[in-house]
Amino acid sequence: MGSFRGHVLPGSLFLLVGAWHVWAALVRYVSDPRSFRVRAWNGVSGFGGKLWHLELYVVAIGAFIDMCIEFFYSPHLKIFVGSEMILNPAHMNDFEHAGMLLMFFLYGLMALLSEKTKFLPLPEGTLCLVGAAAFSSEYLLFYFHSTAHTGLEGYYHLLLVILVGLCVLTSVAGALFPSSFPVDLANGISITLQGLWFYQTAFTLYGSMMPTGCKLEDNMIECHDKETQLRGEFLANFQFFGLVVLTFLFAIVCYAVAALKYGHEDLREIHASDFDAVCGVEDADRNGSIIEPC
Repeated sequence: MGSFRGHVLPGSLFLLVGAWHVWAALVRYVSDPRSFRVRAWNGVSGFGGKLWHLELYVVAIGAFIDMCIEFFYSPHLKIFVGSEMILNPAHMNDFEHAGMLLMFFLYGLMALLSEKTKFLPLPEGTLCLVGAAAFSSEYLLFYFHSTAHTGLEGYYHLLLVILVGLCVLTSVAGALFPSSFPVDLANGISITLQGLWFYQTAFTLYGSMMPTGCKLEDNMIECHDKETQLRGEFLANFQFFGLVVLTFLFAIVCYAVAALKYGHEDLREIHASDFDAVCGVEDADRNGSIIEPC
């Protein structure tokens, strides 16, 4: 993935799935907040149910195509080299990426088999853990990468590792807390942020947003001096913060639209009871006893 294409392709996959997960989680919650359940994937309604498993097809097919690009196209079919027929050492990073994408392909395939056949019936919590395993493989890949991610490139990948770690934690939490709306929403936000950060990394390190004083040379990011590198890292912090704000604004707008269009009558009652409970606690702190909810 040490290229513009290598970051944009998986970024597109994570961004689409993550944004859809955020929207679907919000719609399911506002539609029936009292019976909300965490979902590892979300169906697409309409069209007579023909697109219900679209998310799983996007994950499985998208991961498979990207895996083939990394394993076959990137090394130009020179997978084994030398008289001993060893894996091409010049493309070990591509093979590692293909292994990571294989995990996401298997996740999509297992979920499809579980939903559409009787051969692999898996509960929702198990699918969450399978998703967590796929994210764990991604986390290990970027943490123990054969390519020396140092300097500015290393800093961008460090922030990526943090986001992947959040995806792992929220996926595991989804299996442990199957009725938690915040966990399901946090999972969608984490996946969305990961997709956006792949895009940001592509445009910054391999596109037109390279910080002044740094350049791509011999497939490595070189900065003029330490001060230039620090300025690039500060820029990365600003970009990261901006994407976090953008994602939260997206979630807030989606919630407002979903509540307006699909909001259940219980939704306002739940919010009112939570507000009264908080105000009651505040009154108790001030007066020693709960007198009246505010």
